[in-house]
Amino acid sequence: MPCPLLMESINLELEGQEQELKNITLYQPYEVEQILLPDNANCLAVQAFLKMVGIEFQIEPRSNAEYMSPSGRVPFIKCDPYLVSEFDNIVQFLGNKGKSLSEHLSTNSKAEMRAYISLVNNIFVNAELYICWVDKNTLNEVTKPRHGSVYPWPLNHFLNWQKRKEVIKKLSVLGWYNKTIDQVCDEVKQCCTALSAKLENNEYFSGENIFSPQAIEMK
Repeated sequence: MPCPLLMESINLELEGQEQELKNITLYQPYEVEQILLPDNANCLAVQAFLKMVGIEFQIEPRSNAEYMSPSGRVPFIKCDPYLVSEFDNIVQFLGNKGKSLSEHLSTNSKAEMRAYISLVNNIFVNAELYICWVDKNTLNEVTKPRHGSVYPWPLNHFLNWQKRKEVIKKLSVLGWYNKTIDQVCDEVKQCCTALSAKLENNEYFSGENIFSPQAIEMK
């Protein structure tokens, strides 16, 4: 028979976790005038995941959300006393709090899930970064005006230059910077084909149940 003190301790801990998850704030850039495609996709993915696991949250747009984030990337959530940034970290953090979409999966299915999440991140995220920061037309007509819109001159030009330098360095290491736009589109098409083949005629990737990659896809 379980020890009454142990059960009381467990119940208090669970109540504390539930209380923590009732005060979540999601920080992201302004949607209308500032946010770019890669960041918007990540923010929508986190919002979708939070809704899927039944967590109520408030969205707090901030012009400097990227610089407030512990990792320098958006979105991030504040769940007192924690600050957690980026989709994978947020999913893991909430999973440790008992909020998960993959607990019903077998070990092999979880490994497969991680493989598809990696595929999505490696292709879609890099393609979005390429379109925003390497493609000249998008860079000059969309990226620079939006990314720098919330900062005064000449800070906006410096931050645009700094961000582009950072993205180019990343894409160069990953072998994406020297791709042509057609090659990038081909990569995305192949990724979509692989995801479509996995989905087949099912409503969800895992068959009848929904799990984490759906949140990424819904972005």
